[in-house]
Amino acid sequence: MESAIAEKRIRAHVRETPLRYSSRLSASTGAIVFLKLENLQETGSFKLRGAANKLLSLPREQAARGIVAASNGNHALAVATVGRELGIPVEVFVSEHVDPARRNRIESLQAIVQTVNGDSLLAEQTARRMAGQSGRTYVSPYNDVDVIAGQGTIAVEILRQLSRSGSSGPDTVFVAVGGGGLIGGIGSYLKTVSPVTKIVGCWPENSPVLYECLHAGKIIDVPEKLTLSVSTTGGMEAEAVTFAIAQQVIDRKVLVTEAEILDASRRIYRDDDQLIEGAAAVAVAAFLKSAGDYAGKTVVIVICGGNADPALEARIKKT
Repeated sequence: MESAIAEKRIRAHVRETPLRYSSRLSASTGAIVFLKLENLQETGSFKLRGAANKLLSLPREQAARGIVAASNGNHALAVATVGRELGIPVEVFVSEHVDPARRNRIESLQAIVQTVNGDSLLAEQTARRMAGQSGRTYVSPYNDVDVIAGQGTIAVEILRQLSRSGSSGPDTVFVAVGGGGLIGGIGSYLKTVSPVTKIVGCWPENSPVLYECLHAGKIIDVPEKLTLSVSTTGGMEAEAVTFAIAQQVIDRKVLVTEAEILDASRRIYRDDDQLIEGAAAVAVAAFLKSAGDYAGKTVVIVICGGNADPALEARIKKT
């Protein structure tokens, strides 16, 4: 029940995002479809929840030393936003491939940004090393129980919002998967409070890291290709706590193609007036791919973020 505690802790700092009924998706599939719109979160992503819970959980003296993170995107925006609000110094390490506009946005939130000449893994390793040397806290985007509990507050809201609308708990929830923090938090809470709810993990075929790890029964290196689902890319840390959680909470796994991701993005833009990023479209695409199995069922699709890069935004709007 860590997420229930986290929900109360972060309430003053994180929006309760809308749970919106999708009439078009419902009509076309026969399911009762709701979209959990985390793209309308302050930073445009669910990551704000985990960052808020982690930083609010730090003892005062520890927080005063500052925190360190590694991210080219949503996690960096989240820790920088919460750090500024709480007066906690934030240093973010980014890879040389970071989008300049995203770097400027992180810096505008008063975070110190350091560029590492290498990929995201090297940026993460550098951030961990610098945190250790300086006595500051390293905040992982997924491999942290406080971060996971923060992401699970989405499930707390889903159940409350469905109850307000007169609906019972969801039959199924679709969640895009990267490092496993989001699905781990949502799944852990729902398996306790609404055990009949099925949790569907959704991956791009081009980056099925945790998917392949689960099939192997251990954390392994998985080759990746370029994908529109940028936010779910990257390898798993060897001792990631999310691996065991994912083993316990994921009931079904779905892979989707790049064409299916783009089509889902366009569909949500056209039918539900929401501009979403590739990772969010992965969950939509996975539902559409298996929609025949959910006729008459109450389905929630977690729209995990809306920070589409300019190139993807242009492709989405070219419908």
